[in-house]
Amino acid sequence: MKFFVTGVNGQLGHDVMNELHKRGHEGVGSDIQSKYSGVADGSAVTAMPYVGLDITDKETVQRIIEQIRPDAVLHCAAWTAVDMAEDDDKVEKVRAVNAGGTQNIADACKEIESKMLYLSTDYVFDGQGTEPWQPDCEDYKSLNVYGQTKLEGELAVSQTLEKYFIVRIAWVFGLNGKNFIKTMLNVGKTHDTVRVVNDQIGTPTYTYDLARLLVDMNETEKYGYYHATNEGGYISWYDFTKEIYRQAGYKTAVLPVSTEEYGLSKAARPFNSRLDKSKLLEAGFTPLPTWQDALSRYLKEIEQ
Repeated sequence: MKFFVTGVNGQLGHDVMNELHKRGHEGVGSDIQSKYSGVADGSAVTAMPYVGLDITDKETVQRIIEQIRPDAVLHCAAWTAVDMAEDDDKVEKVRAVNAGGTQNIADACKEIESKMLYLSTDYVFDGQGTEPWQPDCEDYKSLNVYGQTKLEGELAVSQTLEKYFIVRIAWVFGLNGKNFIKTMLNVGKTHDTVRVVNDQIGTPTYTYDLARLLVDMNETEKYGYYHATNEGGYISWYDFTKEIYRQAGYKTAVLPVSTEEYGLSKAARPFNSRLDKSKLLEAGFTPLPTWQDALSRYLKEIEQ
């Protein structure tokens, strides 16, 4: 199969390209930069075909996707700076990328009748309660600009195409970019004690593991909405930090605090990021490994 992948200078796009290469699929990567500028780790993505593309430019998106004519487009590119998205001068840009850019890609996919996979987020829901969110739940109520614009992207895909996958993920970490684990490791080196919220609950997602599932999906026609994070049970950011430090051999003390006590965040954060993933099994897909296992493998990778 031939794939076109957006956002390959980010954590997930990087791993998706490497997974495609591993399986013998043809992959063309893209991002807004004129050439690949992700981590220079010597992996397959660094040498695979690449196209600089601004997804907000409708005509260019149409032209490039028509030229490449992929069997599937994996749309990983997004505005993901959640707090910055709240700035009045950024809202229009965030919407242009997350909603407008996604609409442009969906329109191009419709023209050439290709599959499309769109990555989304639990932020499309209001983050309240304790029940895990179901993939086909339509009780949308975004807490912030990021969540609202990602929801608009979801609707652009579902209202334009029939051959689509919408995959919601949460608490993402990977080699190619900033993430919570890297931040906490850096903080732990310079502090004896850290304060971490214990009232936001979810599960982490390792992009290396997720990439395998996304390619699995595109090798089928089992379209629809899915939730995908690592297995291993629901945890708080406090629990996650404790395990990061335990596995990394840090002695840093971790103190649990409430979101209210912690403060500092411009965009509202969901308390409930629990995603129900049972639909993956029902569709015959292999779930991701446990987050504890993923963390262990990730720590080994970033040591190298």
